[in-house]
Amino acid sequence: MIFGTSGLLWNLRFHLKYRLLWVFTMLFVLGGCKKSEEKPPPNILWIVSEDNSAYLGCYGDSLAITPNLDKMAREGHLYTHAYANAPVCAPARNTIITGVYANSNGSQHMRSNNLLSETVRFFPEHLREKGYYCTNNEKEDYNTTVTRTIWDESSETAHYRNRKDGQPFFHVRNIHTTHESRLHDSIPLSELIHRPEKMVIPPYHPTTKDIKHDWAQYYDRITQMDAEVGEILEELERSGLAENTIIFYFSDHGGALARSKRYLYETGTHVPFIVRIPEKYKEWRPSAIGDSVDRLISFVDLAPTMLGLANIIRPEYLQGTVFLGKYKENAQDYVHMFKGRMDERYDMSRAIRDKRFRYIKNYNPFRVHGQPLSYLFRARSIRSWQREWESGNLNEVQSLFWKTKPQEELYDTENDPWEVYNLADDPDYLPVLLRMRKENLNWVNTIKDSGFIPEAELEEQTKGTTIYDYLRLSESELSDVIEAAENASLANSNSLPILMEYLNSENSSIRFWGATGLRIIQDDVKIESEPIEQAIDDSSISVSNMLSEILYELGEKEKGRLKLIENLKKGNHYSRVHTLNIIDILGLDDKETKQTVIEFYQQNFENNRNRYDLRMARHLFKKWGIEMDLGPNYKV
Repeated sequence: MIFGTSGLLWNLRFHLKYRLLWVFTMLFVLGGCKKSEEKPPPNILWIVSEDNSAYLGCYGDSLAITPNLDKMAREGHLYTHAYANAPVCAPARNTIITGVYANSNGSQHMRSNNLLSETVRFFPEHLREKGYYCTNNEKEDYNTTVTRTIWDESSETAHYRNRKDGQPFFHVRNIHTTHESRLHDSIPLSELIHRPEKMVIPPYHPTTKDIKHDWAQYYDRITQMDAEVGEILEELERSGLAENTIIFYFSDHGGALARSKRYLYETGTHVPFIVRIPEKYKEWRPSAIGDSVDRLISFVDLAPTMLGLANIIRPEYLQGTVFLGKYKENAQDYVHMFKGRMDERYDMSRAIRDKRFRYIKNYNPFRVHGQPLSYLFRARSIRSWQREWESGNLNEVQSLFWKTKPQEELYDTENDPWEVYNLADDPDYLPVLLRMRKENLNWVNTIKDSGFIPEAELEEQTKGTTIYDYLRLSESELSDVIEAAENASLANSNSLPILMEYLNSENSSIRFWGATGLRIIQDDVKIESEPIEQAIDDSSISVSNMLSEILYELGEKEKGRLKLIENLKKGNHYSRVHTLNIIDILGLDDKETKQTVIEFYQQNFENNRNRYDLRMARHLFKKWGIEMDLGPNYKV
C-alpha cells in the first residue's frame, strides 16, 4: 500500500501514540507488581547468653554438647571473628545499646551510671519510631542512668506476642544460665555431664581438681543454655513467624573462668555469633547457607546494622559499621576493645584485633592481672590457682597472671590460640607491633576515649553536663592527655625528664600520667624523693595517690602512708576506691590506717553493691582479720 505524506505522518503518530501508551501501561503494571511484592520489615529476634566464649560444637569444640546452636549454624551463618568491645557485661551492653563505644561516652568503668548525652540514643528508640514493637526479657545493665523509655516492655514477661496485629517486632531474650555466678556453687561430681578428667585445660591454668571441675561445670551450663535456645527457636516456629524473622545468637562477652571475663584476651572478648536469615530476605545473606563468615565484627556494629535491616539510615553519631543487609558497608581491618575499672579494682588496657594478631596496651603495667576482686574470687577455681601460685607450684606461663604486666602484648592467634607467648619484644614482629600501636593511638583519639581522665576527676569535671558532650567541647585538651598517657605507658630509662615536665602541667590528667609514668619506671631509674614530696599535695587526689605510692616505694613510707590516710578522708567515691586500692597494694596494716578505714566504713555503710569503696573496705577487713559486723564504738 502506498500512502501520501499526510497519511504517512498520521500512521507514524498513531503507532507512536500506542507504543507510548503501551510503555506507560507496562510501567504502571510493573510498578504495581513491585509494590505488591515489597517485603515487610523483618522481625528481629536476639538470643543473648552470658559469659560464654565460642565453646560450641559448631565452632569445632569436641567437648561441647550444643545440638540446637549447631543446627542454627547449619541453617544460617556462623561468624568466626565476632568480638565484644569490653570483656565484662555492663560496658559491653552499653556499647551494644548505644552504638557508641562505652569509653567514648564515659561508661567504660563497671557500673559507672553516668548520664547519657541527648545526642546518643538507645537504638531501640529509632526502631520504635519506625513502628517496631520492642521488648526485652529481661536483663538491661546498660551502665548508664536511663532517663528515657527504651522499650515497649522490659520485664520477665516481655514478649513479642503482645504486639499489635501485623506489627514488626524487635525482641531480646537474655539467658543467664552460663553466667559466672553459676560457678560459685559447685555441682556434685556425680551430677556432672562432662567429666573433669576429660577437660582440655588452657596452658595458663594449673590442672588442679577445682579448675578441672569448674571447666566441666561450665560446659554443663553451656549444654543447658543450648537447650534453652532450642526452646526459644521452637516457640518461634510454632508462632508461624519464623519465615519473617531474622535471628541473632551471641554471648555478651567471653568467660567465665579466670583470665577470660574481665581480660582483653580471646577468651574474654571473642564471642559466638550466629545469624539465621529466612528465605524471604535471602538477598541479605552474607553467603551460602551454612557458610562461616570471617568478617571482623564487634558489638559497636550491632546498632547500625539493626537500623539498616529496618530500613533506617544510620545516624551520624553511631561509631560502628553495617555488616548485613542492603546498607552493608565495607568491612573494617580491626576491631577495638577496652578495659577500665572492674568493680572495686582499677586497671586500664586497650586492645585491637585484626584477623591474625591481637595487640594489648597496658597503661598500668605495675598492676597484676590477679588483683583480688571479690566477685571473681568466689569461684573455687581461681582460689585454687592462687594457692598454687603462693605455694610456688606454677610454671612460667601459669605464673604470668600473678605478676606485673608488660607494657605491650602481641599475640599470633593463629599459632598461639591461648595467647601465652608475647611477641611484643620479638624484633621479627616489630612492624606488626608498630602498625597496631599506631592504630590503637588513632582509635582512642578518634572516639575521644574518656578513660584517659581519672574517674574521680571526670566526675568532678563533668558536673552539669555529660561526659560525651564534655569531651567534644575540649578536644585539644584530651589529645594532649592521650599523648601524655602514650608516652607514660611506654616510659623507659630516658623518659624521666618529660615525666617530670608532665608533673608540672596545669592539666591534672597530664599530671596523673606523669605520676603513672614515674611509677612504671621507678624500679629501673633512680628517682629523687624530694620533687615527689613537693608534688604530693596535688589538688587532684588521683595524682596525690600515685605520688604517695611512689614515695612509699622510694622508702619514705611514713610520708606516703599519711598522705593516703588524708586522701581517704576527702574526695568522692571513686577517689576513695583508688586510695583504698593503693592502701591494699602497699600492704598497709598499721593501727592508724586500720582505724581510719573502720571509721570511714562506719560513717558510710549501706548495703549497695555499687559502693565499691565499701567493698574495698570489706576486703581490707578480711585481710586484717577484722569482723565485718562493726559496732559504732569499734576500735582496733
